[in-house]
Amino acid sequence: MGRVTEWFSSHVPGAIAPLAFTLVAGGRSNLTFVVEDAAGTRFVLRRPPLGHVLPTAHDMAREHRLLEALAPTAVPVPRPYGLCTDESVNGAPFYVMEHVAGHVLRTPEIARSALSPEARARVGENLADVLAALHAVDVDEVGLGDLARRDGYIQRQLRRWSEQYRNMQVEGVDHGGVVERVGEALAARVPEQVGTSIVHGDFRLDNAIVGDDGTVAAILDWELCTLGDPLADVGLLLCYWAEPGDETVALGTAPTTTPGFLTRQELLTRYAAASGRDVSAIDFYVAFGYWKLACILQGVYARYVGGSGAGDPEAVDHYPRQVDLLAGLAASTLEEAEGMRR
Repeated sequence: MGRVTEWFSSHVPGAIAPLAFTLVAGGRSNLTFVVEDAAGTRFVLRRPPLGHVLPTAHDMAREHRLLEALAPTAVPVPRPYGLCTDESVNGAPFYVMEHVAGHVLRTPEIARSALSPEARARVGENLADVLAALHAVDVDEVGLGDLARRDGYIQRQLRRWSEQYRNMQVEGVDHGGVVERVGEALAARVPEQVGTSIVHGDFRLDNAIVGDDGTVAAILDWELCTLGDPLADVGLLLCYWAEPGDETVALGTAPTTTPGFLTRQELLTRYAAASGRDVSAIDFYVAFGYWKLACILQGVYARYVGGSGAGDPEAVDHYPRQVDLLAGLAASTLEEAEGMRR
């Protein structure tokens, strides 16, 4: 890490060599390291996964640009310190940002030990308010008007994830065409896009750092961020937001199954009040969220099978079953939404 240390000394104010690097567990795509300098000051370094990287994915310059644009707004993000595009330094582009203190609530056990029931309730309220604040950002004012096309967001997403799913097949793993069929069903039922906003693309509780009182201190992992339909973020958040007693959980475990968190309906109501948006078509976006997660997990699993990524490959052994489960949830949610409209 000698060249990275040299880069830090030149680009990160106050960083004092030598540096210690610790890989943060829990990420499913880009790699995140906590960097501690000789004085005990912490920073965070983000870089693409090892091995095969799909075209247009894992764009460090794009993530860094988003943080720079959002830092002055009401959306809490880590302050960016610098971007390195010289691959000779670390084998891939990377950027460095502020280390924000707080809790990352990845499991029910962490949520239970870190926060009181009252703080858990405030997490949901605060997260809904932050999402509404993100969707209220004027993209032209913050310099992100050219980040992506503004129209046809869901259609573009369906094409993108369908293609990535096709490109990430794993020998011996057959999902029976259910992901393709659900994708086609979604494409035939896309609601009219009402408004354009910044879309985080993976807005969930464990992509946030929260304080002891339940306040959201920072939103992380802007890898999938683009411009488009704000309700896609809301639908995906509801996919992740499992409740106590749920028989199925999108990723197998969810901190929100701990008592004290808002229900999905309370979370949706809070967002609707904060944003002023009509959320009556939310079931479509929930179905789309489940389907998108199925495609994402397929890609993560394919990278692990191919020897890329970080951590224990056994941790993703259940992903093929989870892809089937998520595609099934997408299908049933879409069917229920259709039934309610008849």
